[in-house]
Amino acid sequence: MDSLTQVVLGASMAEVALGKKLGNKAMIWGGIAGTIPDLDVASEFVLSEIQSLAFHRGISHSIIFSVLAALFFGLVVHRMYQSKYYKWFGFIGKSFAFAIVAFTLNIFFVSRLSVAQLPLIIATVLISFLLLYYWFKKYFRNKLEIPNASLREWQCLFFLALFTHPLLDCFTTYGTQLFAPFSNFRVAFSTISVADPLYTVPFIICLLVASLLQRDNPKRRFWNYLGIGLSSTYLIFTVFNKQFINHQFQDALEQQEIEYSSFITNPTILNNLLWSCTVKGPNDYYLGYYSLFNKKEVDFIKVPANHDILDIKDNDPTIETLDWFSDGYWNVLDLGNKAFQISDLRFGTFNGNASNPNAYIFRFKVTQDQNGMYQLQEVEGGPPKGEESRVFATLVDRIFG
Repeated sequence: MDSLTQVVLGASMAEVALGKKLGNKAMIWGGIAGTIPDLDVASEFVLSEIQSLAFHRGISHSIIFSVLAALFFGLVVHRMYQSKYYKWFGFIGKSFAFAIVAFTLNIFFVSRLSVAQLPLIIATVLISFLLLYYWFKKYFRNKLEIPNASLREWQCLFFLALFTHPLLDCFTTYGTQLFAPFSNFRVAFSTISVADPLYTVPFIICLLVASLLQRDNPKRRFWNYLGIGLSSTYLIFTVFNKQFINHQFQDALEQQEIEYSSFITNPTILNNLLWSCTVKGPNDYYLGYYSLFNKKEVDFIKVPANHDILDIKDNDPTIETLDWFSDGYWNVLDLGNKAFQISDLRFGTFNGNASNPNAYIFRFKVTQDQNGMYQLQEVEGGPPKGEESRVFATLVDRIFG
């Protein structure tokens, strides 16, 4: 899920663990913990494109990481509050935590929402100066209350915030390597979009209301649990909705007598009403859409696999990784000049034009080196720059038919 949702979920889980003792301080630490797994995006600075693709949502999103990281961070924070240098630790720690959250959100807004980077940097710098000034006054000009929480309680807080992050990610199409490093199998239920306002917005509202109440006020816990209940109920709805959607696509495939070995469905971005279906046929793929608001017959379009365009050598790491990443649902387009585009068909297209490279939602550009092995040059996701508003309008039109 998107970074904002994970911050909210982590903060809410921390409120369950230590809200009564720490108040909003628990939410802050929970929000920080909920961000930690997604810091694996920084791997792009030290790993190759293909290595970074395989690393994301890997070990940092596993069960074993949630346990070990909870033990470590719980111990660090517990010792920090017991230290005579607590004020300095607190000031530096909050500054560092803000830097982590700001870095993650900047990546999200730039890569996912295509927001201009310069205004974000300017806004981040201004907010940083204001927060640093506020925290300096708070820590060095006022008497601070030291949190009364045991080591086990801190570790419980971090575990809940850390583990619920990959658990929620399991419901997306991207999935997560929950059992890493013992297995690279990605758990992906594909029931909810990576960004869904109906899951996140009510959750945020309930959490904000809870944060405005005193930590010993019973209504604070009520509002926090209400947010958890609403988001969880919606998540359960997406599971049942997927079963209904699968039946619709299966019936359409049988009626149209399309031969297939398997198919995968997932909701389109920002909603759970419009779903895409990717069908694996004997030689080709088929893409179709179905909306709960537009129950007309599903119109499947044939998408040539074109796997034979590539001259694939045995054990080509790039092709093997892309095949693993896309669960075997990918096709190839020849871009010319010995460059090719491999598209992840699980996410479908923007407009149904299977011959247009920019029509695919998740796409990879590869070239062949002198040894005959393919090298990943570029990873692209989302609409091409400058076409965001048009693509969004098309999405709304598809939802309502």
